Amino acid sequence: MGLVGGLLTLPLAPARGLAWVLEQVVAEADAELNDPRRIRAELADAAAALDRGEIDEPTYDELEQELLVRLHG
Repeated sequence: MGLVGGLLTLPLAPARGLAWVLEQVVAEADAELNDPRRIRAELADAAAALDRGEIDEPTYDELEQELLVRLHG
């Protein structure tokens, strides 16, 4: 992009900057959500909740299935 093109698109710079920041936030959130260590910890928490009687077997099975999909997905 030349000087004229840069000057003409200058008013769009804040929008481009905001879009970049939002992309970074989404990428970081996705990486954190799909972190295998986090998913394994959530599986352990669900198993502990089942053992304590806080959740029932069908709820545990559903949570486990969702977490395994995230882990292997």
